[in-house]
Amino acid sequence: MAAPRSRALWGCCGHGWWRAILASRLPVLRSSCPWGPLGVRLLSQEKQASETHFGFETVSEEEKGGKVYHVFQSVAKKYDVMNDMMSLGIHRIWKDLLLWKMHPFPGTQLLDVAGGTGDIAFRFLNYIQAQHRGRQKRQLRAQQNLSWEEIAKKYQNEEDSLGGSQVVICDINKEMLKVGKQKAQAQGYKAGLAWILGDAEELPFDDDKFDVYTIAFGIRNVTHIDRALQEAHRVLKPGGRFLCLEFSQVNNPLISRLYDLYSFQVIPVLGEVIAGDWKSYQYLVESIRKFPPQEEFKEMIEDAGFQKVSYESLTSGIVAIHSGFKL
Repeated sequence: MAAPRSRALWGCCGHGWWRAILASRLPVLRSSCPWGPLGVRLLSQEKQASETHFGFETVSEEEKGGKVYHVFQSVAKKYDVMNDMMSLGIHRIWKDLLLWKMHPFPGTQLLDVAGGTGDIAFRFLNYIQAQHRGRQKRQLRAQQNLSWEEIAKKYQNEEDSLGGSQVVICDINKEMLKVGKQKAQAQGYKAGLAWILGDAEELPFDDDKFDVYTIAFGIRNVTHIDRALQEAHRVLKPGGRFLCLEFSQVNNPLISRLYDLYSFQVIPVLGEVIAGDWKSYQYLVESIRKFPPQEEFKEMIEDAGFQKVSYESLTSGIVAIHSGFKL
């Protein structure tokens, strides 16, 4: 008789108890379900979190990587020519200033990210070799009794002229690396160079490996800038330096208007005429406008763990050099 009584109890009060539990849980279930108000908001936030910009276009994060890759694959062969045309050659001065700010010494281990065409790498090697030659001449002048053979030997060893320095060029785009290697061969750069295919957001290097990390006109094309900055911090040695040359926010209203006019009306036309690619250069112009201004980017660098962070605006803020240290 016990079993029937228990079933009777369940029949008369069990369902009521179960309904009470369901009633107490229904608000939670309604709030978290994808078609409820909170669920809709959560889905919307997740969607926004997985979206990013490709120029002025909104795309998924997964889609942006492929689009950016296609842009640089398309422009690789004309990249240097277009840089000269777009900046009227001023990009060369900006890159020289980056090296002067770095002031590397023989033995420096440099990682240049998104540097496929070698502009920063070649300047680095030239800078190190110039320092070495200056030191070498001073030493030779101080030693009056050296033979001609001894003097000649000091000038012939190319690897010694770098004092152990090396630059690793890391780029995610095979075509950009290909162009860089061709330039290196044509210009006679052999020693002290390494070319690595890799992603700025997930660098294929050990922790605490490099003295200096540079990225010139590349970080605005990264999908997750914060991840790229964290990776920069990770691969630098304690005391290492982060240097970024990037387009920034113009601080003069008149120059800003002229710059916008030139950017949107002239640069895509140059891209079409010289490189046969309007869309890629339209994107490059738009990507500049989406990049954070100087102060905001400085905060991002600090958030990644860098200290003594500073920046220097060049050409009225058209570009800026950002600097930080891993201390």
